[in-house]
Order: sequence, then structure tokens, then C-alpha cells
Amino acid sequence: MGAALHFDLWVPNFGIQEYMRHSAETDAVFPHAYSFNDGALHPGEAPGHGVDIDEKLAAEYPYRPASLPINRLEDGTMHNGEFWRRPRGSTWPRARRAT
Repeated sequence: MGAALHFDLWVPNFGIQEYMRHSAETDAVFPHAYSFNDGALHPGEAPGHGVDIDEKLAAEYPYRPASLPINRLEDGTMHNGEFWRRPRGSTWPRARRAT
């Protein structure tokens, strides 16, 4: 968010920056100078992007691999929501068309 905010402030025709508040744990691991007040993001006075990392605290939150559902097939067509497997090497059936 720190890098995005600084970029937004630099771009002359900037429009809207999406902002989603972080959890208390994320804010503790990544202390930052930017703030959100009165409907606007403020960059703060810290040098650089204004974001740091508490490595000792970060070690208490080990990485756990995760992934989101994928709704596209390898050829770029949309998946229709059914989760099925194609036999290895098969190119059929591609995404079914809605009827």
C-alpha cells in the first residue's frame, strides 16, 4: 500500500486507490507511516515508502501455501463452476457453454 500511495501521489491524473484495512496482526508485522483519515490516505513522514517489517514478529506467522479456485482452463476459456478433472493429455471437454 505504501508504494501504491506514493505512486498515486506522483501521477498527475490519478483517480481512485482501493483500500482494504489490514488485520491487527498484519499492521503489527508491517508497521507503516501511512494512515486513512476522513476518506483520504495520507503518506506520513517516514522515509521511503513508509513501510517496515518486524522480522521477529513475522517469524511467529509461518507461511502456509494456499490458493484461490481457478475458473479458467489452460486455453483461457472460462470454467463453468463444476470441478472435474480431464484425463492427462486430454483437450476435451473444454469449458461447457451455458444453455
